[in-house]
Amino acid sequence: MRTALDTNVISALWSAEPLAGAMAEWLNEARRAGRLVICAPVMVELRAYPGATEEFVTRFLHDAAVEVDRQFSPRMWDEVGQAFATYADRRRRSSGGQPKRLLVDFMVGAHALIAADRLLTLDVYRYRQDFPGLVLPLAPL
Repeated sequence: MRTALDTNVISALWSAEPLAGAMAEWLNEARRAGRLVICAPVMVELRAYPGATEEFVTRFLHDAAVEVDRQFSPRMWDEVGQAFATYADRRRRSSGGQPKRLLVDFMVGAHALIAADRLLTLDVYRYRQDFPGLVLPLAPL
């Protein structure tokens, strides 16, 4: 079992948010079930966390046994493009104006859909809407 992680799961741990305890439990259960992975854009976002250095991020990922997948296949890019285009069209048709979500969210979703078995995220609704085939656990794994 390969579990992809969204940035918000790791940043919730680092910020000691109210869900941090649950996130730690979910990560431990996911690790026991298989491998943990992030795509390169998640690593880039983690580097932007307040006070995070490259060494801090690298050490955390190593200690937590989280792999960094730096490859994006043509199939992943196709999925990113389709999901983002669908989202942008839906937003314009709903009179919501121009798209506001970041492209990286679609990269995370496409990576999880194609290169992992599921995505652990705090943005379940968003990913369910844009990646209906993606497995999104809602409770401890």
